[in-house]
Amino acid sequence: MSPLTEQQLREQMVHYGRSLFSRGYSSGGGGNLSVKLPDGGYLVTPTNSCLGELQAETLSRLDENGVHIDGDRPSKEVPMHMAWYRHRPECSAVVHLHSPWLTALACLPCSTPENCLPPLTPYYVMRIGQLPLLPYFRPGHEDIATALSEIAASHIAALLANHGPVVSGRSLREAVFNTEELEDSARIWLTLKPLGYVPLTPAAVAELEQARIR
Repeated sequence: MSPLTEQQLREQMVHYGRSLFSRGYSSGGGGNLSVKLPDGGYLVTPTNSCLGELQAETLSRLDENGVHIDGDRPSKEVPMHMAWYRHRPECSAVVHLHSPWLTALACLPCSTPENCLPPLTPYYVMRIGQLPLLPYFRPGHEDIATALSEIAASHIAALLANHGPVVSGRSLREAVFNTEELEDSARIWLTLKPLGYVPLTPAAVAELEQARIR
């Protein structure tokens, strides 16, 4: 399959932005998306933009170094996105949301910050693997990018404490699907937590991880 053109990627960002917004994954001006372009540059949602109201022609265009060159002013979270691209070579898109279940999880105490979700379903293990919880930093702070740089090479996603998820993918479609799986996993975990739950066994997790690597 041929790589998508810049115009196709612009239209895809608008499509997935509206989809995420209409289903309650993002509200108001919260959250941002980015995608890597065929020429090595990037498209990013503009600052304070609503994911449900994106316009293909006004998306922020960055060069290969992450410098704004065209379109509306980009999100202040650009450094956070660039951390994924620079430290995870297979990454071609990043989704950052303030989705309700993952944001709720981000506000809870966690005794296992290296992976703040238990392996309840095979889909979480196959798509995400592990979800590290990173410390709280003010939105847009450069230390978010620094913290992500330390884990991006070995993780698909991370949860920012008291903030929300940041999820990568080999395409925007995959990054969105990864985000949806992660939000569902948080909803299932928080629903089951007061009732009791049965996680996958270590042997089952190992088998799924091997399948994901292959």
